[in-house]
Parts: sequence; C-alpha cells; structure tokens
Amino acid sequence: MALALCLQVLGSLGGWLSLYVSFCCVNKHRSYEWSCRLVTFSHGLLSIGLSAYIGFIDGPWPFTYPGSPNTPLQVYVLCVTLGYFLFDLGWCIYFQSEGALMLAHHTLSILGIIMALVLGESGTEVNAVLFGSEITNPLLQMRWFLRETGRYHSFTGDVVDFLFVALFTGVRIGLGAHLLFCEMASPKPKWFMKAGGIAMYAVSWCFMLHIWRFAWRKSIKKYHAWRSRRSEEQQLKPKGHLKTH
Repeated sequence: MALALCLQVLGSLGGWLSLYVSFCCVNKHRSYEWSCRLVTFSHGLLSIGLSAYIGFIDGPWPFTYPGSPNTPLQVYVLCVTLGYFLFDLGWCIYFQSEGALMLAHHTLSILGIIMALVLGESGTEVNAVLFGSEITNPLLQMRWFLRETGRYHSFTGDVVDFLFVALFTGVRIGLGAHLLFCEMASPKPKWFMKAGGIAMYAVSWCFMLHIWRFAWRKSIKKYHAWRSRRSEEQQLKPKGHLKTH
C-alpha cells in the first residue's frame, strides 16, 4: 500500500514537472515564473473540480464526518495534490520567489496530506481544506497574468480583485472557521490533525490581513481617483449663460 502511494505521488510529481517543462518550451519568450504559474493555474482548476465533486457529490460530507476513512477517490486527489505541492515548493525554494508565509503554507499542506495518506483517514476534511485553499488560486494567477500583460488596471482587474477578496473572506475564512469547529468538536480526528487544522487556519488569517490591507489601499486609491475626476468634470461644466442687453 505504501509503495503504491509513493508511486502515485512520484507519478504526479513527474506529471507536473513535465507540464512545467512543456510550458517553458512553448513560452520561450516568457519567464520561468510565467510557466510555473500556468502549472499552478492548471492545478487550481483540476483540484477545485475534483475536491468539489468529492465534497458535494461523492462524499462523505466534511462538516459531519471528519476523521472518516479515506475513499479511493480522496486518495487519488491527495496524491495528485501532494505531487504538485512538492513540485511548487521545490520551485519556490530554488528560485527564492516566495516569502516565509507561503513556504509555511506549502509545508503544512504537504505534512497534512502525508498524514492523511499514512493514517488512511481524515481525507474528508483535508480534501475540504484543499477546496477552500484552491478556490481563489485561479483568480490569484489571473491577477498576476493581467499585471504581466499590462491589463491589470482595468475593469477586468477590478472584477478579479473583488472576486478574490470576496471568495477568500467567505470560503477560506468563513466556511474555514465552521470546518475547524467541526474538526475540533469531533472525537474521531487525531490530535495532530486538529493541530494542523489550527495552523492552516492561522496561516489563512495571516494571508487575510495582507489581503484586507491591499483591498483598503486600493479602495482609497479608487475613491480619490473618482473624487479627482468628479472635480475636473465640475470645473469643465459651463457656469451659465452670459447676459445680453
């Protein structure tokens, strides 16, 4: 069983690495980060679809059955995701592209997935955490691509930012708090899985504080720009008609 899991993870790692190399070959005029973010975008879409299917259709429901035995589909998704996180963590360390907070997030994700695979349980809530973590990922990558192509300061950029902040706040912080409560209240999950859930939620709050500061600064900047345009429009309006005798 352990050998089969290792082979699945290695196969996933090789698949993501091959996809990265393919993107690098196709986008030779772009940076390595461009190709890496394409891989991240692809993994985000795939993991959202698979984890949503597991959580909403295949089951079990993570808010009711935390600590349940892993299903074959959960094991498959966790192996695919573990391979991706190993690839991305290695890329981030090699290129020194991320700070301590993102590295901590990746490390906790890797440890949590390994624990779920080794124990053969808690894949239900780990999969739910995966869904909550990845649902904003495609938007984050779209934001970066818009910046790189000079299209960020547009209506599209504003929509992407709004959806990102709204989803992060509602899903990762709001639903994440409910999931953590269910995890802590249930007697089934192991104590270290509960500790990992607390750590992941703390990391999410650290990200949230950065996001809220960004959203506040952008809102203030947008407000001042609107006030400036409004003032200019009022100055350009005619003051009235001249009196004629």
